[in-house]
Amino acid sequence: MAEITRRSFLKSATAFAGMPAIIPASVLGRNGKLPPSEKITVAGIGIGPRGREVLKSFLAREDVRFVAVADVQKERREIVRRIANRHYGDDGCATHRDMREVLGRADIDAVLIATGDHWHATASIYAARAGKDVYCEKPCTMSIVESRELDEEVRKHQRVYQAGTQRRNVDNFRFAVDLAKSGRLGTLHTVHAGIIPPRLPLEPLPAEPEPDPEEIDWNAWLGPAAARPYNKQYVQGRWRYHKGLAAGFGLPEWAAHTVDIAQWAAGADDTTPVEYEAAGTTIQAVYPNGVKLVMRPAGFDGEGDWLGLGTCPVRLEGEDGWVEVGDHGGIRVSNEALLADGKPGGMYGIDPSKHVAEFIECVKSRGRTACNSSVTRHGHVACHAAAISWKLGRKLRFDPKNEEFIDDAEADAMRDTPRREPWTI
Repeated sequence: MAEITRRSFLKSATAFAGMPAIIPASVLGRNGKLPPSEKITVAGIGIGPRGREVLKSFLAREDVRFVAVADVQKERREIVRRIANRHYGDDGCATHRDMREVLGRADIDAVLIATGDHWHATASIYAARAGKDVYCEKPCTMSIVESRELDEEVRKHQRVYQAGTQRRNVDNFRFAVDLAKSGRLGTLHTVHAGIIPPRLPLEPLPAEPEPDPEEIDWNAWLGPAAARPYNKQYVQGRWRYHKGLAAGFGLPEWAAHTVDIAQWAAGADDTTPVEYEAAGTTIQAVYPNGVKLVMRPAGFDGEGDWLGLGTCPVRLEGEDGWVEVGDHGGIRVSNEALLADGKPGGMYGIDPSKHVAEFIECVKSRGRTACNSSVTRHGHVACHAAAISWKLGRKLRFDPKNEEFIDDAEADAMRDTPRREPWTI
């Protein structure tokens, strides 16, 4: 039998001839209230500090109802429950330790996933298979292969997906890309993406006694990652730069954002660079159309800081000029004439409000988001390939169609990260 959802039931409830119905005015959308049948019901999975910032943008929407949170840490799920209940003025937010309980609920339309890196893709795939639309924080994948798996599963199950690379919906970044795409910079030849320098994994933390699973379910926290002894610092956010827990030697931490903008500006959303070569912590790549991608941890002059641009800076260079933008909302250009039509006001780059708004509208319309699974796939593959080039310390050639390295078995062996049973796909 076809699944009868809460929304479809409410829409058809008055269709039965000869059966009078007493329906509250709020259900009909009177008194300025959106009818429940039109609200998007959302649940959270693994909502920590960044997830709670994104959650604010969901809670702020009158067309969204946040109904549940799943987290393997009791303290975190209780924090989110209190935030949601305080916002709505009731006790309607449920808590679950196991994400599968949330994914099994027929009343939930979409999920916000903000776990650690190692769970992002696997949780997103489980959600897509359960018929949920997905907003997932970045980095969204742990490997080149996982990037492909994520995209294929989301498209197979016809889900709306939005990666938390929100700068595509931040005004000054959009302005910069518009300058590049309009031709006002001349023919684009180089795109620069600010990054955090990649680094080798940290040594494992010392073993500590495991907590009660009801307080912290350590086995489920690890999920698809390789087994290791418990240490409370992992679950407190110190998992970054640990092998199997953080993506791509730390490079995708920022690069997931800035390479995403570079791909967009270069017209490369459906491909990746074909060459990668690291020099120290700077990595240069070349797209099939000849545009260069430079991933760099220092200022655009090659030294110093980002000169007030803020985090996640990007520079787009054409034959006739350049533009630089960053999280502080600033815009720098080679020629003030590029600003003749004005420039957008300040909007901090980590603000997800417009990105969340686009996601919700696409959930309703079934349209494609700016950072859909295919866009995310190619941007993340570029990040992972760059990290592998840095780790091996040599130039690598890459086949974007098959997403394989050319004539380099060692590099190819690094394209995938195995999942631990039973958290496989």
